[in-house]
This record gives sequence, structure tokens and C-alpha cells, in this order.
Amino acid sequence: MRDISVVSRAVPAATRALEVLRTLAAQPGPVPAAHLARELDVPRSTTYHLLAAMEAEGFVVHYPEDRAFGLGMAAFEVGSAYLRHDPLERLARALLVRLVDDLRGAVPVVGQVGVLHGRETLYLLQVSAPAAPTLVTAVGVRLPAQLTASGRALLAGLPAAQVRALFPDRSAFVDRTGSGPRSLSELRRLLAEDRRRGWSREDGEVTAELGSVAAGARDRRGVPAAALAVTFRSQVLDPGDEPAVAARVVAAARRLEARLRG
Repeated sequence: MRDISVVSRAVPAATRALEVLRTLAAQPGPVPAAHLARELDVPRSTTYHLLAAMEAEGFVVHYPEDRAFGLGMAAFEVGSAYLRHDPLERLARALLVRLVDDLRGAVPVVGQVGVLHGRETLYLLQVSAPAAPTLVTAVGVRLPAQLTASGRALLAGLPAAQVRALFPDRSAFVDRTGSGPRSLSELRRLLAEDRRRGWSREDGEVTAELGSVAAGARDRRGVPAAALAVTFRSQVLDPGDEPAVAARVVAAARRLEARLRG
């Protein structure tokens, strides 16, 4: 077997590209090129050339307002191939099934596990109770994160600078039903409410007459890793009962968090 260090020295550009991806993945948000140059101990000009090539291939994305770089769609697509077999799904599945079953007496729900994909929510798991509503979401579907309870539960755990980088202007805010935040200031107010309450909610922002509550789970680094959510017909759940349903979701999210942290 060849010495890996010898192979790395023979293909320095490939090694540096992987180091860029690893460095960006470890950051809480986008970072300037100068930061990457210091982390990788390479000239700034080399870093810019490397980032330009990676941006052209979709592995990094440039946020001009912040003069910073973050992981791009191609990096996610590669990672999502792993996510399909990732321990996250195995760790969350039994908890999601139990949550949906526990709520059956209160309200028929569709339980979901979602992760952030840029400024979208990507759904990895879905479990439905009998008589639960039919959703537009399914495994692999992506929806605007600022409209979904899952997305907001995860955004609420991110630094303000990262949220700003994801939603730099009004063009980043997609509308589905005429409801939901349409500016960064509106989104920030909702996220502040979610942090105070300890869970997130949406009502009719993704699909009319359907509501959702969600709670996020952090990994061992303290980074929001996934959100557990349940969706139900708004008219069959008394508003006064929503906090009790949310408490079950929060408890399941805390159990997932304990598993993620080992």
C-alpha cells in the first residue's frame, strides 16, 4: 500500500481542496478567504485561485456582502450520498416512530426529520400516523427553511451572521401561501420568539390548513444537526393543546441530541 503522505505531496491541489472543504465544514458560518489562507498556511493568492476553481464546480459559494465563502451545493450533494446511510437516520428513526405513536391519541401527525440545505430544509425521514394529512414533503424534498418549522428550529440555533449570509436580501425569501417572513428583520423576530419558547411553529405557511411544530437537536460540537417536526391539520388541534404536542417533540429532540452527542 502506498504511503498516503506521499500521495498527498504528489497531488497538492487536491489535498488543499479537501482541506478547504474540511475547514469550511468545521465553521459555524461562511469565512473570509484570508481566514482560510491562515488556517491552511498557504499564500492568499493561492487560496483565491483554489476558491475560484471550487466555486466554478459548485463546491464553495461566495457571499459577496460578507466577503466570505461557505460550502456549496456540490459539497452537499456529495455529503448527501453519505447521509442516505448516515447514523443520523438510524438514530432518529425509532424516536420518530415513537413520537408519532405517542401523539396518536391527541392528533394524527406526520413526523419528519429535516436538516438545513443552504437556506432550504431537506427532509431525511418521514413517518405518518393513520388519518394523518398528506404533505407536499417527502424524503429528499426541499422547502424554504424560513417557512418550515423544522427550518426555523435549526436557523434559531445558528449565529446571527450565518442567518444574514443565508438571507442577504428580500430576494432570498420565497413565498408559498402569502404567509411567513419576507425580510431578515421579520425572520429574526420569529427566531427570537422560537429561542424564548424552546420550539418552532408554522401555521399555513407551507400548505394552507396545515400546521407544524419542531425542535432542533445539536451534535457534539453544539451545531444544529437536525430537527424533529410533526405536521397536522390545524383545525383538528385546539390552539391550547399545541404546547403539549410541542413538549413531546422537544423531548424527542433532546433524546436525539443525546444520541448524537454519544
